[in-house]
Amino acid sequence: MFKENSPFDPRYFQVLFQLIFLCYGIFFLQWNDWTHYIISIIGCLLFNYLTESIKQGKMLPAFGKQGWNLWGFSVMISAMSLCLLLKTNHWYTSLVACFLTVLSKYIFRIGKKHLFNPSAFGIVATLLITKDAWLSPGQWGSNAILFFLISVLGTIVVTRVQKLDTSLAFSLTFIGLLYWRQIFVLGWPLDYFIHSISSGSLLLFGFFMISDPKTSPNHRVARIIWAMSVAIIAFYFSAFKWIYNTPIWILVAAAPIVPILDRFFSSKPFEWSSSTVYIRSISKIKKE
Repeated sequence: MFKENSPFDPRYFQVLFQLIFLCYGIFFLQWNDWTHYIISIIGCLLFNYLTESIKQGKMLPAFGKQGWNLWGFSVMISAMSLCLLLKTNHWYTSLVACFLTVLSKYIFRIGKKHLFNPSAFGIVATLLITKDAWLSPGQWGSNAILFFLISVLGTIVVTRVQKLDTSLAFSLTFIGLLYWRQIFVLGWPLDYFIHSISSGSLLLFGFFMISDPKTSPNHRVARIIWAMSVAIIAFYFSAFKWIYNTPIWILVAAAPIVPILDRFFSSKPFEWSSSTVYIRSISKIKKE
C-alpha cells in the first residue's frame, strides 16, 4: 500500500499504457508515422516549456524537480494522445496540433481547471484550421485482443483517478444506443455491432479522454449526466447524420457546459497529487 507521500502518481500508468498502445500500433499494425510521433512529443514538450517560461517571466530550469513538472505527465499525456489519434501528411501540421494543444491549457481556464481537454481541442482545432489532418478509427482494426487490452488498462487508469463513473456512463450509453439501432432497428448482424464498438479510437476516448478529471465535472452526478449527454448527442450525429468521430467533436463542443454543472452540483475540484490513489481513504482516516 502506498503512503501519503508515495511517488507513484496515477499518471505514470496513463503514460505507460498510451506508450503500450503506440507500440502495439507500430509493431503489430504497421504504423510508420515516425515524423508525426517524434514532432508530437518533442513539440508538445518544447511549447509547454516555452509557454510556462513566458508565463513566469523567466527561462525556467529544464532539469530538477521544477523541470520535471514542465516535461512531465500532463504534457506527455497530451502528446501521446496526438500520436494515437491524429493523422497528418506533413510535419508542420503536427507542430500546429502541438501548439494548439499546449496553448489551450494556458488560455482556456476557469479557476484551476482546463475548459477543454487539451488534446481534444488541439485535434479538433487542427482539423478545422488545416486541410491536412484527419482522424482514422480504421487504423486500429477490430482485433478482440486490442478491445480487451484497452478496456482493462483503461479501467485501471480511470479507477485510480476515481472517474470510472464517467467512462461507464459514456460507454454504456453510446454502446447501448448502437446496439439498439443496429440490432433491433436495422437488424444488422451481431458481427457488425462488435466491429463498431471495437474501434481503438472509441475505446481510447471512453477510457482516457472523456474521463480526464481536470476537464470533467467535479460532482459524480454531474459527471454521469454530462457523459451520457455527450454519448447521446455523439450517437445521434453518428447514426443519423453519418458524421465520423463524433465523440471528440461533441466533447469539445460540450466543454463550456462543465463549469455550469460545477456551479449547480457543488463538489471539491479534483487535484493531481502523488497520492491521488489514496487521498480519499487517507482523509477519512484522519477524520476518524
